[in-house]
Amino acid sequence: MKFIHTADWHLGKIVHGVHMTDDQRHALLQFIEIIEEEKPDAVVIAGDLYDRSVPPTDAVELLDEILYTINVKMNIPIVAISGNHDSAERLSFGSSWYRHSQLYIHGKLTKTCEPVHIKGVNFYCVPYAEPGTVRHLFNDESIHSHQEAMKRITGAIEETLNPNEANVLVGHAFVLGGKTSDSERVLSVGGSGCVTADLFDAFDYTALGHLHSPDAIRHPKVYYSGSLLKYSFSEAKQNKSLSIVEMKEDGNFDIRYRSLTPKFDMRELSGTMEELLDVSFYQNQKVDDYLKIILNDEGSLIDPINRLRQVYPNVLHLERKWDLTDARRKKSYSSVKHERKSELDLFETFYQEMTDREFDSKKQELMVSVIEAVKKEEALK
Repeated sequence: MKFIHTADWHLGKIVHGVHMTDDQRHALLQFIEIIEEEKPDAVVIAGDLYDRSVPPTDAVELLDEILYTINVKMNIPIVAISGNHDSAERLSFGSSWYRHSQLYIHGKLTKTCEPVHIKGVNFYCVPYAEPGTVRHLFNDESIHSHQEAMKRITGAIEETLNPNEANVLVGHAFVLGGKTSDSERVLSVGGSGCVTADLFDAFDYTALGHLHSPDAIRHPKVYYSGSLLKYSFSEAKQNKSLSIVEMKEDGNFDIRYRSLTPKFDMRELSGTMEELLDVSFYQNQKVDDYLKIILNDEGSLIDPINRLRQVYPNVLHLERKWDLTDARRKKSYSSVKHERKSELDLFETFYQEMTDREFDSKKQELMVSVIEAVKKEEALK
């Protein structure tokens, strides 16, 4: 059977003050077109359908429209779980009767995980849950981390799992070693939010949400689909896609990807103000993309962001290259100034960090005389 693995739609997302609902609709309409072409046996959504537990009305209406189109109009089963951004209770509403049209939304974790059977494949749905929730659910006081919680959940599933059938786990977790981005909410402090990939060894394919890159981890059976769109400039170089999984009866599978083209891409541009406002440069740019611009100009500039927005209306973030360089130098200097160094050594470090020039012997001699003069003056006080 064939299913499409997607996740992290984050409907209702606001990026740098911009409401992304229209952009999300644009991407989801492409998703519908891909479904029409691929004709999958199921669609899997691995959490974070919404960006927050109480989503705005337009986000709720968009999700209702898309799920209705896929499940009712196109008659395709949907398997979905809640993520750490969703409200488990709100997503669970209506789930008891939705399943009659093969809309399987699992908002809240349950002690017994009965699989969803679709064309010979068992889908085990594990919605996101905090370790405390799992500890209470299983009455197991030893559970304090996400690793211990997931181990308890998958262990319970394995007790009744049939290894001779194709088994898929649908979850929302941070697998150890995965690459993060700025738009993902940290699950917990330190490493206690991570789980190891070996917890999913019993499953033929693990469809995960949470990390926003489809390349977040390299594993033969554990996959992230990535997010629907780019939601931070740390994702600017990622290619957003849907995972098309063709599962065989023995659990082996083939996977390929279908790209989504955003209404406005999220990109970085750098250059001087003169370069960026040169017609010969910007006429070859898609000027209405969401942009982070790094200016290479030295010295002061008058109202740079509004000048840039005359050409690039969707500049969302502006940085000065030399401001960033100066900040790094300041941090570097502050990290060494407390070391046990002589006044001359400290000044040499400061000089090199601030100027990138050589601190030659003439400059050393001059500073030695200055330092000695200051010390004599201090001694006389």
